[in-house]
Amino acid sequence: MAKSILVYVDHFDGKALPASWEALGAAQQLNQKFAGEITAVVVGHQKREIAEQAIAHGAQRVFLVDKEGLNHFRPEPYASVLSQILRDSEADIFLSPNTGRARELAAMVAVDLETGLSPDVIQLVLEDGVVSATRPIYAGKLFVKVRCADCTPQMFTLRGRAFPKQEPAPDAEGKIELVEVAFPEPVTHVIGYKESESGVSLSDAAVVVSGGRGVSNNPKLIAPQDITDEKEKEIWRAQQGFKLIQDLARVLDAAVGASRAAVDAGYVPYAHQVGQTGKVVSPDLYIACGISGAIQHLAGMRTAKTIVAINKDVNAPIFKLARFGVVGDLFEILPELTEVLRSKLGK
Repeated sequence: MAKSILVYVDHFDGKALPASWEALGAAQQLNQKFAGEITAVVVGHQKREIAEQAIAHGAQRVFLVDKEGLNHFRPEPYASVLSQILRDSEADIFLSPNTGRARELAAMVAVDLETGLSPDVIQLVLEDGVVSATRPIYAGKLFVKVRCADCTPQMFTLRGRAFPKQEPAPDAEGKIELVEVAFPEPVTHVIGYKESESGVSLSDAAVVVSGGRGVSNNPKLIAPQDITDEKEKEIWRAQQGFKLIQDLARVLDAAVGASRAAVDAGYVPYAHQVGQTGKVVSPDLYIACGISGAIQHLAGMRTAKTIVAINKDVNAPIFKLARFGVVGDLFEILPELTEVLRSKLGK
């Protein structure tokens, strides 16, 4: 039975997020069973280039909503627009990346349409004509399979890097349709943006190097004389430790992550936090340095394909999850590891 799939393309600052193309890849996998139509939705202002990219990544058709009032993402008007498109198109399945914006948007749309939503999905399979979704629960300790046969549409947000994305096909053909949709005047207004982090994005990174409270425990480091407060000395030592993390990350073209303990202690900004209350990542390689392995942190990185743990505590819980473990002083191991990799990679 043919079914139609609608995919929301999330974008920021004029660029589509890679997770959107992963959602289109997931739609193509499902469509091998459905033999239906894959339609992408692009909402914004002057975003036709993104609509063309959606066709190159597998969309057969694109609904493009182009209004000046939608130039910046605001949940109220975007949810209203997307709800109307889903009603009018009568799509059977809705897929979206699990980014912060798209997750909020999908929840509001599900309420508008009085349907169910399965968030943070890592697998989709077709069973008896209904799509079943697998998602982690209990801080990632268990996986649950969810299905809603009576939901119209079936709605899913997909965890980043859990689904493969196909390389764009420049010669792909598809139709871009301008859609006129009324939307309410938003109650929130965007004044501007301030960059909160630099370097490789945690959510999209293939490699992540993270540090925990252990990065502040270098006894050989002596704080400058003008730093007299003990807490400030601790933060200074941690900042020197994170420089080792950053050096390794630069060599590997990796993102820099951190545990909640490191963030709460003021070592690094919240934007770097990996965990249940931070960012959930699924890189090919995750290197945990000086991280004990609290449940909250494991929930944010346990789906990494390969985990390497460096910790001087042989009983640290992180070793139970790690594929490779190094018991030792990170302040001695990281500089040597960085130099070896720099030499091997020609950097």
